[in-house]
Amino acid sequence: MRLVHLTLAVTAMILSPIQAFSTVPEQANTLAPLSEHGKTTAEIVSRLKHQHFQRTHIDLNDDLSATVYDRYLQELDKEKSYFLSSDINEFEKYRLRIDDALKTGNLEPAFFIFNRYHKRIIDRLNFMIAEVNKGIDKLDFTGNETLLVDRKNQPWPASIEEMNKLWLKRLKNDALNLKLADKKIAEIQETLSKRYTTQLKRLLQTKSEDAYRIYMNSLTLSYDPHTQYFSPRATENFNIQMKLSLEGIGAMLQTEEEYTKVIRVIPAGPADKSGQLKANDKIIGVAQGIDGELVDVIGWRIDDVVDLIRGKKNTTVRLEIIPGNSPDNHQSKVIAIVRDTVKLEDQAASKAILDLSHAGQTFKLGIIDIPKFYIDFEAASRGDPDYRSTTRDVLKLIKELNSESIDGLIIDLRDNGGGSLREVNELIGLFIKQGPTVQVKNTSGRIYITKDEDADMTYKGPLAVLVNRLSASASEIFAGAIQDYRRGLVIGTQTYGKGTVQAMMPLNHGQITLTQQKFYRVSGNSTQNRGVIPDIELPSLYDISEIGENTLEKALPWDFISPASYQPLSDFSALIPELQQLHKKRAANDPDFKYLIETNKLLAERRQLKELSLNEDIRKKERDALESRQLALENERRKAKGEKIIENLDELDKEKDDENGEKEDKGQALLNETGHILIDYIKLNQPKIARH
Repeated sequence: MRLVHLTLAVTAMILSPIQAFSTVPEQANTLAPLSEHGKTTAEIVSRLKHQHFQRTHIDLNDDLSATVYDRYLQELDKEKSYFLSSDINEFEKYRLRIDDALKTGNLEPAFFIFNRYHKRIIDRLNFMIAEVNKGIDKLDFTGNETLLVDRKNQPWPASIEEMNKLWLKRLKNDALNLKLADKKIAEIQETLSKRYTTQLKRLLQTKSEDAYRIYMNSLTLSYDPHTQYFSPRATENFNIQMKLSLEGIGAMLQTEEEYTKVIRVIPAGPADKSGQLKANDKIIGVAQGIDGELVDVIGWRIDDVVDLIRGKKNTTVRLEIIPGNSPDNHQSKVIAIVRDTVKLEDQAASKAILDLSHAGQTFKLGIIDIPKFYIDFEAASRGDPDYRSTTRDVLKLIKELNSESIDGLIIDLRDNGGGSLREVNELIGLFIKQGPTVQVKNTSGRIYITKDEDADMTYKGPLAVLVNRLSASASEIFAGAIQDYRRGLVIGTQTYGKGTVQAMMPLNHGQITLTQQKFYRVSGNSTQNRGVIPDIELPSLYDISEIGENTLEKALPWDFISPASYQPLSDFSALIPELQQLHKKRAANDPDFKYLIETNKLLAERRQLKELSLNEDIRKKERDALESRQLALENERRKAKGEKIIENLDELDKEKDDENGEKEDKGQALLNETGHILIDYIKLNQPKIARH
């Protein structure tokens, strides 16, 4: 067995692309399995049975068959908007037969269901096109109709008539969103006509591989969310992404309903440097160059969106996005990003000095920002004495900061999605004397302990580790070890919770990522699903109910094993309550903190909405009230900081545009407060701290 790729990072799957037709065919062809699919199915079933971490807990039986069946229907029709209840009744015969079919390589259930789905979605798009052709001006936006925001728990429509009513409401909502964005009727007519026609053209190019991929991932994702099948084309895309040689914007994307959603911005990539694109943003339009026409990509397949976003280095792509922190889907904006490659040196650790005035004293704190845990394996393997790695770079930065007589050090791991296990082990060694750093359990249940054998501590002074919801995998190992050894404070928000390792394995047709190991801290606690809970919690810039391992279906559970033999360096647990109180008192008077907390409350309120009104006047009133609240929150923050008051939210967008695309503040208020917490710790614990 050859392992092609081993990763600790959080990654996203990019699907195989479909090219657009120049004209729309009358109907779709009936899809059938390819000759190689039977053998590939047997390989996948065998890999899962013998090599997955859960192999002793999951059997290919009727229970798993029902899980795969439900997952497949969910993948195809999550919002219960395509299939009729009669379709579901007809499919029910497969619920307990999928396991038997998979064992023999029989793909009849998969393609029977998919072909029905394909027909239904084509019917829906033809219905929408026909309704648009009747004229958007014929739609009534004065009644009391509402549209359910989430249909996952609703029954499937019982008839075509019921389905038509549902989709007419969806059409009204699409049109109303555009009206609320100040589009004219003619523009709305053109936009929606193009949107639905383009979706139909692309849908009619669906291949057998598309059906097979969704079906196989309904099986693999029933084991855990990181075990996935990649088609040959998706394999090529994945390998490009992992090599970071892709010329694009540097963002990981996934499909969420009809939108393309950003799940992670690659550190030091073009999008990250611009500061304009964030996790949770939704991409609804793509344009080439400064003057290119925006192409509406709502409802597009993710691979087609990726193809539009990719391009040659130093060219510009414009994206129309709905910001993740926008309370309403009509609040979109257009951003411009210059494509580039992500280079190792751009992702390297960097340092800064933070001077803080605290209770009448000035403190000098060192900041080391680590975007990912990296190592230049190629240079290291050929014996290059100057090869780059996280630990080597951080060691150099610590020495430079020590020479400037810093009072404390903050390791900033926000948005760090992981990387090399070797590097995180060695980096921990810079801050402890020696001992275990992480425990790893494999598929056989055997536990391996990785250790730092070097008794030297490069940095002995006060330490804080700043994390957020996007700190994942290797970042969690580092933060967990620092916390378990009581070497420093962990500050921020609950981390992502990815405590598993995947192996990339070749197949007869494509490849598979297979979860094979699980991480445990030296204390015995898993980082899986729960992540690392900070000693001092700060407000989150991300919605932790939407981002994180525990939001993924079939995520492996948190558990624990016996602790490793290790010796904590100190015990400052008695100081935590006082540090928390000092933080809360300070935060209560911090305008940036108050703004963040109140904005999060506003977004949480919007997420609780169950229905959207399809009455234009009501929606306008709701929009105006929402914008008034946002404006009031922004001006309250500005007034407290002595900044210029703005009259509307457009002024805020203009201010950001006037910054010429410079990177926005990535939570400087959170970094400053982390510094103050560390200073509190220094002052409370001063007699005990070993000075550098």
